Amino acid sequence: MPAANPNIEAPRAVIRQLDEAAINRIAAGEVVERPASAVKELVENALDAGASRIEIAYAEGGKRLIRVSDDGCGMAAEDLPLALARHATSKIDGSDLLAISSFGFRGEALPSLGAVGRLSITTRAAGSEAASIAVSGGQMGAVRPAAAGAGTCVELADLFYATPARLKFLRSDRAEAQAIGDVVKRLAMAEPAVDFTLRDVSGGGEGRIVFRAAAQTGDLFEALRARLAEVIGRDFAPNAIAIDAEREGIRLKGYAGLPTYARGAAVAQYLFVNGRPVRDRLLTGALRAAYADFLGRDRHPVAALYLDCDPHRVDVNVHPAKAEVRFREPGLARGLIVSGLRHALAEAGHRASTTVADAALGAFRAPEAGPARVYQMDRPAPRGFSEAPPVFEPIAPSARVEPEPQEPADGPLGAARAQLHENYIVAQTDDGVVIVDQHAAHERLVYERLKRQAAENGVAAQALLIPEIVELSEGDAVRLLAEAEALGRLGLEIEAFGPGALAVRATPAVLGAIDAAALLRDVLDELCDGGESPALAERIEAVLSRIACHGSVRSGRRMSGDEMNALLREMEATPHSGQCNHGRPTYIELKLSDIERLFGRT
Repeated sequence: MPAANPNIEAPRAVIRQLDEAAINRIAAGEVVERPASAVKELVENALDAGASRIEIAYAEGGKRLIRVSDDGCGMAAEDLPLALARHATSKIDGSDLLAISSFGFRGEALPSLGAVGRLSITTRAAGSEAASIAVSGGQMGAVRPAAAGAGTCVELADLFYATPARLKFLRSDRAEAQAIGDVVKRLAMAEPAVDFTLRDVSGGGEGRIVFRAAAQTGDLFEALRARLAEVIGRDFAPNAIAIDAEREGIRLKGYAGLPTYARGAAVAQYLFVNGRPVRDRLLTGALRAAYADFLGRDRHPVAALYLDCDPHRVDVNVHPAKAEVRFREPGLARGLIVSGLRHALAEAGHRASTTVADAALGAFRAPEAGPARVYQMDRPAPRGFSEAPPVFEPIAPSARVEPEPQEPADGPLGAARAQLHENYIVAQTDDGVVIVDQHAAHERLVYERLKRQAAENGVAAQALLIPEIVELSEGDAVRLLAEAEALGRLGLEIEAFGPGALAVRATPAVLGAIDAAALLRDVLDELCDGGESPALAERIEAVLSRIACHGSVRSGRRMSGDEMNALLREMEATPHSGQCNHGRPTYIELKLSDIERLFGRT
């Protein structure tokens, strides 16, 4: 084979203008990633049209059919061809791309959908006749008369039939249907006053209702609370705290779940900016930071938060899908979320989620199988048998136990009545029973005490008579010495003592006598786990949490009645005492009515 002549240049590439069909298909790749993207665009159009009722139907995960019907303002027949043209929109006039108050504004959704699927629109505006238009693979048909009520119905069939390669990247019908449901739920949370219905019509006919959210009335928080109960679950509302905070013209409202209501994954975190559902790293990071003091690293908060501000202070034109935003003052938005959530959680005091008690009651209940059990005491006595009165032998005077004076059960956590297995305090309330994990509860109390001291004037240190020498690797010793100044403010004073060794000269006074070597290794673990924390304050709080564990009432220690009641009273007066430093509940409250049901007394 002859070698290529190096003097012969390769042909020069020619710059050409792409045709409209190719442009629309390229745009569709940015706007319509999957069926859920199409649903999002169409439902947002319905909301922008002022709809009060929206019905969404899909078949085969949206691959075969997506239909969105609304009772909005509709369109006139002469507007239909323009609605299918790229960058044609009624949402903005183009003079100010920051003053955007609608969901849509780019004018790309309908032409993009028509470029990759079979799209038809049937609409009627007030005072006009109904009309329809169809577009398939970018080829637009004529406007035709139609019979329809007020509003618009958009039907998209055979999505990506014009770009079959895209079909290979779609997931199963079930996964795509789940993504559609998630999009509809987020938009339903954004507009509580709108009625939403989602149907799966894969089998034909009316199909089955997958999700329904009735229009909510009342003030902002009442309507939002009811809508969140429909979307997140009925147990969210009683286990959530209302958020309402404002700073420098940015307002934060919504509901945040109690720390003990957390999930194992970040699947129930809903964030909105000026009513628009967004997935923003800045906001999710702020949410995580707000709960960092209350949750373990494997737990995630549940929240629905709404940020409202002047549209000029946030850019929603960052991504074609409009799922990302950019704040002009990102630090202000982040700080408002962190401070607003922490303030609300502090006001919740010792409150823990009701799901903790529900889980406990569920563990108590034995599975019902077979006929109801009949106990001996319920059986009728044999004929001719006379029941004798029970006889109890008197307790010998030497074995008599004098009961301790009992406190009234007036406080929310009641009065201590017993300690079980030297770890659990049982208290009696006016209408139930409280079971407290003494170590977890005291750990939180010590932690909050340490935080207050650190914030006011530093944690008081207790000098050791004989410094304790701790052997470590050289790397670990260097890591700890780098934080020596910060640790000193926390009452833990260390200094170098040869290669790979440290001398502990003082420990936090509030902890009393502790194992200094174990404390130092725990602090090291926290520093290694946390990595480069975004703020010194967050790193200090994480270290304080580890320190608090060493000064807490240990499991297996017997406590007197006075000590147990003192612990209960301090829990009632201490914010966040409903969960330990790792997010686990510190107590379980069982109502007397629930206990009676366990014994079949209702």
